[in-house]
Amino acid sequence: MNEFAVQLTGVGKDYRFFSLNDVRLEVPVGQIMGFIGPNGAGKSTTIRILMGLVHQDRGEVRVLGHSMPKEQAAAKRDIGFASEDMRLYGSSTLDWHMRFVRSVYPSWDESYAQTLLKRFDLRREQRITGMSHGQQVKAGLLLALARRPRLLILDEPTTGLDPVARHEVIRELTAVMQDDHRSILFSSHNTHDIEQISDQITFIDRGRIIDCRDKESFLDRWRRIRVELPGDVDVPALPGIIGVLQTGRLAVATTNAFDVSLPRAYEAAGIRVHAVENMTLEEIFVTNVHYSREGVAV
Repeated sequence: MNEFAVQLTGVGKDYRFFSLNDVRLEVPVGQIMGFIGPNGAGKSTTIRILMGLVHQDRGEVRVLGHSMPKEQAAAKRDIGFASEDMRLYGSSTLDWHMRFVRSVYPSWDESYAQTLLKRFDLRREQRITGMSHGQQVKAGLLLALARRPRLLILDEPTTGLDPVARHEVIRELTAVMQDDHRSILFSSHNTHDIEQISDQITFIDRGRIIDCRDKESFLDRWRRIRVELPGDVDVPALPGIIGVLQTGRLAVATTNAFDVSLPRAYEAAGIRVHAVENMTLEEIFVTNVHYSREGVAV
């Protein structure tokens, strides 16, 4: 088996006012890749290419070992897709949708579907038009999950959900990954959800991948160092410091390659270190985007 569920190499797509450029993305089998970017960054375009809905202008795309878009029919048998704006047939019941999907996909697991109905507090006989937004999102996720796909592609699935519904969705996605042969690409600008469940993180902005690594590396490498200067002087440049915000004698230095030698180096220079702080994934993402737009390598 290929060790990657998704492989994009040098992928590009050009539109009149937007371009996807040299995208490299690899989702290991058995892991969750968090795909984070602002609105309009290129997340949905990348997903459409993965699904064969849009054809790349350049580069190579392989999904579950299949070349896209040439072999998309074979790949789609094992892909489940759900998104915040996916529309089901409003006049039909959830039961009708379940029977339809079951008739198309032999992998449908009716027992698991019944379990999801209970966990998501859904009713088979309810019409889609009578469901709340959160219920419709969970219904779409049920239809994708009950097929037992090898790859689950999620495009902003938790947007607009209340906290209880979001927790239910995140809990179920975590349960799915108990099977180490399944993989998830979770696209969102909600860094809190991504931080909860992802193994790998990819940041995209303005059509380019700006950083990609495992989640723990992101959280371990990034720090804020709060210091107090002995006089009206600037913070000295140190390796690994990518930005400094200074106000008078107080300053905050940001690093994406933290090492205990950094605060020690400040102290050796006569600078008082007040605190070394961890950063949330959201803070790391925002800082990463800011410095990439300024042309600073991070």
